[in-house]
Amino acid sequence: MRISLRLILSIIIGIMVVSFVFADGQVRAQKRNLRNDLERRARLLAESLEESVGPLLRTDSRRRLAALVDRFGNREHLAGVAVYEHSKPVAMTSGLAEIIPSPPDAVTQALSANESRAEFFTQGGTLMHVYALPLERDGAATRVLAVFHNASFIEAQTATIWRQTFVTVLAQALLIALVTLLIVRWSIVGPIARTAQWIRDLRTHGKNDPPKLPEEDLFRPLMHEVTHLTESLASARAAAEEEARLRDASESLWTAERLRIHVKSRLADNPLLVVSNREPYMHVRRGKAVEAVVPPSGLVTALEPILRACDGTWIAHGAGDADRETVDDQDRLRVPPDDPQYTLRRVWLSKEEEEGYYFGFANEGLWPLCHIAHTRPIFRAADWEYYRDVNQKFARAVLEEMERTEHPNLLVQDYHFALLPRLVKQKRPDARVAIFWHIPWPNPEAFAICPWERELLEGLLGADLIGFHIQSHCNNFLETVDRALESRVEWEHFAINRRGHLTQVRPFPISVAMADPPAMPLPPVELQRAALFRELGVQASLLGAGVDRIDYTKGILERFRGIERFLEKYPLYQGQFSFVQIGAPSRTHIKRYHDFQAEVEAEAERINWRFQTSAWKPIVYLNEQHGHREIERLYRAADLCMVTSLHDGMNLVAKEFVASRYDERGVLILSRFAGASRELRDALLVNPYDIEQLAEAIRVGLEMPLEEQRSRMQRMRRIVKEHNVYVWASSLITELSEIQIEQPRTIPQSIAV
Repeated sequence: MRISLRLILSIIIGIMVVSFVFADGQVRAQKRNLRNDLERRARLLAESLEESVGPLLRTDSRRRLAALVDRFGNREHLAGVAVYEHSKPVAMTSGLAEIIPSPPDAVTQALSANESRAEFFTQGGTLMHVYALPLERDGAATRVLAVFHNASFIEAQTATIWRQTFVTVLAQALLIALVTLLIVRWSIVGPIARTAQWIRDLRTHGKNDPPKLPEEDLFRPLMHEVTHLTESLASARAAAEEEARLRDASESLWTAERLRIHVKSRLADNPLLVVSNREPYMHVRRGKAVEAVVPPSGLVTALEPILRACDGTWIAHGAGDADRETVDDQDRLRVPPDDPQYTLRRVWLSKEEEEGYYFGFANEGLWPLCHIAHTRPIFRAADWEYYRDVNQKFARAVLEEMERTEHPNLLVQDYHFALLPRLVKQKRPDARVAIFWHIPWPNPEAFAICPWERELLEGLLGADLIGFHIQSHCNNFLETVDRALESRVEWEHFAINRRGHLTQVRPFPISVAMADPPAMPLPPVELQRAALFRELGVQASLLGAGVDRIDYTKGILERFRGIERFLEKYPLYQGQFSFVQIGAPSRTHIKRYHDFQAEVEAEAERINWRFQTSAWKPIVYLNEQHGHREIERLYRAADLCMVTSLHDGMNLVAKEFVASRYDERGVLILSRFAGASRELRDALLVNPYDIEQLAEAIRVGLEMPLEEQRSRMQRMRRIVKEHNVYVWASSLITELSEIQIEQPRTIPQSIAV
């Protein structure tokens, strides 16, 4: 009620103030018009009298003159007429002398200036107007004809206008306030009340059905923030319930909240910095608006809880076309945009630097070198120079962020920054530095191909901790260092001692975050599959799924040939089994990737041409980026998912497929050359180079009984759930926080030389 009363009073006062401002202007204009009209009438009357008064003055007919001026005394608002000679009245309307005992200033001014004068003046509390017109005699002005009007009617009309305005404005204000109050109650108070009730129900009963709010722009920010708040509340409640359930069952599941608490306790007040090539949030221009988007990356899922927990700093290449517009003068901004909790520091690279460091040395050199996939690595001296320069540029940014901090922690991501650990450690020996290498590490003979092998190893050994996905990659790295550098490899501790600095090497298998099942039950998988086939324009009953970047290491061509061989060997499945391959374009202006994309398209077309009918084709190739929801929908509808990497550090597609199968159905066909095969033993493990084995695995997967599917999927889901991405992050942070930084020894002064 108080709000409504304040609103009504505010509207009334506001309307009245605005209306009176406009009314004041109107009254002033009306007053000005009345005065001008009165002056015009006085002038016309004086000029008409001049023709009659002049001859009488020349003949000194004072009696007739007096009669003449008396005759005009009864006109509307006319107070009287007077003729003055040398400021003394010669003739005057009867009764005027009592009102105007002495001539006003306009009379004397008109006589002295020999030209007409007019003025408003107050006489005895009454507003008067006089128009004085000089009358010539013998070529000189000695007499003045004065016309007097009572101008008090102007003030009376002005007061009337003010009264009418006040009454009108007050009535309008009350009516507008009433209508506004009704509109506010209907369109604002009502939705806010529904939102408050929704939050109350969510808080007390856990209901999460959002209210139906109007679509106007007014409510979009409110709906966005309230939805974000309720999602956080629901997530916190779910996490607390899950923790309680796990404690009751004596289990221990890592969640984002548990990771946050763990990181806080481990790092205390020591700042954490993360360095990666790809930024967690990029700003792109969409028309005239700037939009924040999250690039597709498992790193954001894994590392954000850590940075949120300790208010850390993420340093990355600013690649968005609107990135520069959103940072401050130190190239920083707070993220996430909806709920800022840590700092993003952007580093700017020129086109030449990006071409040489990222596309050149990193992706045409190191990527094929580390992935044994029969693609020759290309090493150029110019690319190496750019790689070294960019690592130095990032090192400067890291050191700037470390200023005025004690014992900082640095977590470097991937093969783009092999030189960075040494560059930072040289300047800040008190920092704990870790690097996680997300791709495989090859055997020593393969890595020795790189012309700058020693420089890369020296850079990496500047770190206190180096992480790989699996133990065999750790072993390969230790062997490579043992052969290439003068160092002591401590195999029993999996550590390397180089010039007195100890670097630990550990496996940290990365994973995904397994979401809770949807609140609403999903349709049967058969209905989901049929709906997907209808959208794709294919008539089939069995569905295979593949989700990859278009990369020569992913075994896509081998996969297609395995499908072809399967349809050859088992023609019964022709017209029934279709394979949907989502292929996200990647690094397309690198010639090898451009050529490979053409090869994939040509192979899909060749196989389709061989087998397809008017209503069916064996391979549906979708060469475009797809969102997480679209990909998860494909996972849930598939009978089987094929991950046939020729060489892969981990490959999270396999774990994403397992995590999405809430129905505990579906079969995973997994390359034994992917790191995920070490954990997901219940997948159908294959050699992707063996086309016959691939074909047989497809048959076994499609014919596998539901009970066997469930038992295999349950075991794989338990592994993914218990060893999720938060376990990976917590293990990495735990190892990093336990590193003992050796302090330089001080020689006692008594024995110093």
